[in-house]
Amino acid sequence: MTDLQHSLIAQLGDSCVSIDAGNLEAHAGDWSDAPRHRPSILLTPRTPADVAHALGVLTKLRQKVVVQGGLTGLAGGATPQPGEVAMSLAKLNAIEDFDRIGGTITVQAGLALEQLQQHVEAEGWFFPLDLGARGSCQIGGNAATNAGGNRVVRFGVMRDLILGMEVALADGTVLTMMNKVTKNTTGIDLKQLFIGSEGILGVITRLVLKLEPKPTVSNTALCALGSFEAATRLLKELRRRLPALSSFELMWDDFMSAAMRTGGLKAPFATRSPVYVLVETLGASEESERRALEEVLAFALENDIVDDVIVAQSIEHARQLWAYRETVGELLSHLKPHAAFDVGLPMIETDRFVTAMKEILSARFPQQTHLFFGHLGDGNLHLLSGPYADAAAMHEVERIVYEGVQAAGGCISAEHGIGVVKQEFLHLSRSSAETELMRKLKGLLDPCGILNDSRVIREQGLHDSGAGSASAPH
Repeated sequence: MTDLQHSLIAQLGDSCVSIDAGNLEAHAGDWSDAPRHRPSILLTPRTPADVAHALGVLTKLRQKVVVQGGLTGLAGGATPQPGEVAMSLAKLNAIEDFDRIGGTITVQAGLALEQLQQHVEAEGWFFPLDLGARGSCQIGGNAATNAGGNRVVRFGVMRDLILGMEVALADGTVLTMMNKVTKNTTGIDLKQLFIGSEGILGVITRLVLKLEPKPTVSNTALCALGSFEAATRLLKELRRRLPALSSFELMWDDFMSAAMRTGGLKAPFATRSPVYVLVETLGASEESERRALEEVLAFALENDIVDDVIVAQSIEHARQLWAYRETVGELLSHLKPHAAFDVGLPMIETDRFVTAMKEILSARFPQQTHLFFGHLGDGNLHLLSGPYADAAAMHEVERIVYEGVQAAGGCISAEHGIGVVKQEFLHLSRSSAETELMRKLKGLLDPCGILNDSRVIREQGLHDSGAGSASAPH
């Protein structure tokens, strides 16, 4: 037994320190295509205090560690690098407190998103963050990556849903910032440093989350539109007239056609349109909210904003409409090896960007498929391009897209993070002054560099390297 194992067992106990080959292999990578590496040891702390104690040992022995949640990340941030210890927070899954009057809940970081959703909904409350990986992803990971999802247009990103948190720093210090009120002007809001930092500054162990009253009714509609400009007009009308608007999912015709082929779905309308929008409302009054949705869609039809509309007549019908958007998983498998992008763009630049990318990529890579879709209400655009047998070609696609994003004033990651697979391109979204400040913060909070090292920020001067990460989805 090594000194490292002995010291960790002394702090956590035998059951929380594993070198079993099967356990190590299960924690060798996340959902990205970043190269898998078995960790040297797997740690499974049972309490927030265990996390802090383990980090103290790891810092003392200068042992690097990767922090893992549900391993659903798409940027390689939770995939171990050679020689790293892995720390899984899966056992930190307790619900510690539930304020059913004020609408807050205190949970540990390893709680699965779906478990949280089900727990609060049984009590008439609602946690609005929702992701396809809800059954596996963990609340701590959602906070560390500032997760978004389909309902951002109404409820905001994960950052907007967090009131307080507890963080274990690399040296074992515990920052307890378990605020439970919306208004708090008692100095710098330190929790914001850790939301979206992808675990490079500290390990989130506990969170205080704010809840919404549980919606009891949803309404869904699929709209066919003649242009992106029409989609922006529709979004403005829906925002103005529908307080219950929760989702506004945009799909270009190429995506819709691919979704129908791959998913075996029927064409929703008699004729094809350039753009499609999936609309959802969440509320409490079925009759009034359905009537409000139908009225605004009738207005959109009468004023040539929308060409055609289908309003779901049942829960099953709504599922059928959502199926076009939710074929993404099948498309990802169908287009492998692919380049998959998750970028943020100002709405005013989105149409020009998509048009330019279609022309450039189709001319340069005519044998590949290039699909566009996204969450228009929050400026999040997705692009799938593939399949590519040549890693160099895939890297060229990344360069073309990310440089186009920079020119449009956007960001190279809207919700999946930087991790290891997008480090090379971070300088296209963040200035040298910003990345240098990130390095200083990292050095201040983790001077030995043990926490999620080599994620997000690279050593100074390496961003011009030709080494790519084209095989990993974004």
